[in-house]
Amino acid sequence: MKRAVLYCRVSTTKETQETSLERQREELTKFAKTQGFSVKEVFEDQHSGYEMDRDGLLEMLNFIKAERVDAVFIQDETRLGRGHARIALLHVMQKQEVEVFALSDDGPISLGDMDDMVLEILAIVEEYQRKIHNAKIKRGMRRAVENGYKPERNLKGKGNPDGRERLDLPVEQIVNLKQNGMTFHEIAVTLQGFGYKASKATVHRRYKEYENMAQSE
Repeated sequence: MKRAVLYCRVSTTKETQETSLERQREELTKFAKTQGFSVKEVFEDQHSGYEMDRDGLLEMLNFIKAERVDAVFIQDETRLGRGHARIALLHVMQKQEVEVFALSDDGPISLGDMDDMVLEILAIVEEYQRKIHNAKIKRGMRRAVENGYKPERNLKGKGNPDGRERLDLPVEQIVNLKQNGMTFHEIAVTLQGFGYKASKATVHRRYKEYENMAQSE
């Protein structure tokens, strides 16, 4: 059976809203079952739909990412969010391949032409962002090799098809690339291309640690 979660929201913390949350939960549970879904979790918020910082919402997004969820059930599209928050969340659901069902639509949420266009534009923009990121990695790898970086000396398990994940960053290579004019961001992107889990902050920290050690000697 397909798996679903319920998301219930009211806009204020007034006690009178508790009844509305309970009603949403009951109605959505029945609705999900009629649509052939098994309800795995229920998330609730008493918060404005214009805000993304909602405990229930964030917990739901974490659950969707960690578990195999096929659909989210809501009372109507405004329960998920309002304004830009609504579009952003619909985009997140689309990326996670999670279908949104609305009780008000008696099925999958019905979006207007404008919403469809915006979501399509967001998908196109993200695709080009990925292409740009990949191009940066390739450029960084080329510059790194030109500047003396030798990945074959650092990659673990050569020939391993499962990847090149590294727990330790090559500090000497970070220093070398930095001294050859690359920024911490460029170095991080380059190391990611070579299979390291490297962030700009981590690269910067390792470089500073090296500097501090050099100064203390």
